[in-house]
Amino acid sequence: MSSPFETPVAEALEQALAADRNGPHVVAIGGGKGLAVALEAVTRYAGRIDAIVTVADDGGSSGRLAPDLQIPPPGDIRKCLIALTPEDSIWRSLFEYRFYGADVKGHSLGNLLIASLADLEGDFSAALKSAERLLGTVGSVLPVSPERLHIEAVVDGIPIDGQVGLALSTGTVDEMRLLPDDARANVDALIAIAEADQIVVGPGSLYTSLLATLLVPGIVEEINASPARLIYVANLSTQDGETLGMDCADHLDALITMSGIRPPAAIVANETSVTFPPPLEALEADEEVLATYGVDVVFGPLVETASAVPRHDPVRLGGVLARLI
Repeated sequence: MSSPFETPVAEALEQALAADRNGPHVVAIGGGKGLAVALEAVTRYAGRIDAIVTVADDGGSSGRLAPDLQIPPPGDIRKCLIALTPEDSIWRSLFEYRFYGADVKGHSLGNLLIASLADLEGDFSAALKSAERLLGTVGSVLPVSPERLHIEAVVDGIPIDGQVGLALSTGTVDEMRLLPDDARANVDALIAIAEADQIVVGPGSLYTSLLATLLVPGIVEEINASPARLIYVANLSTQDGETLGMDCADHLDALITMSGIRPPAAIVANETSVTFPPPLEALEADEEVLATYGVDVVFGPLVETASAVPRHDPVRLGGVLARLI
């Protein structure tokens, strides 16, 4: 077991690395709130950051906008843009704003702004570059595919359609695939992986965020060919609907078995005692079992103490990740 360094040392290292714009090139992969937290952590030590984001979300504001406008779902992309925005500004406030009434009820203004920029630019990638300039982001956000993708899965022998359907299902995920069958990876995402010094996968929903990104053809192949250190950040808890009853080794086994990704160089897991409302449970990381995959387990006090709901502390997580370059 590796022990994390003390917080004052972590803060000193973060400050030194933050001042070094020639720091490591880090690629973070996934989606949702988990990827946003990983990005907040990575900004504390990386010199270059690329976020590779799922485009299979079909719920909420994204699910309403993407099909009609023929763009990738903007919700997870928006979360990443905000996570990479270093300071409060009117643009950050606008991208975070959500409507609660009238015809736009439930829509995020940030999603609408991304959709508007895509229409003005005539290209979704160009729209994201414009959004990055408006927000002053310290990294780039790359959709894993240039087109909107759709999840199909089989759970306990029952076909499940869509990201929301899979997130709400309960049972063992037997199969999972992305449509269309000829889906292709974003070339810029493949280049970022090839040039990375460190690749961070997780935290995040095992199937609807992580595997929804890794299953895009070409992504895992590029990861496996990359000399970058691959790090897996374990979730704090099981997830209702997707991973009830699973431990960290079960998560890792699903990632490897379903995507073909190589075992990570290290798994970062929380050591702080934390409780969750049933049926959720704190995710157990058995060091002996995980060692059979040839990985080192790095434990640390990763929970944000000020949060009402247990979540990863970006500062503490960043301190651990900085050691694993």
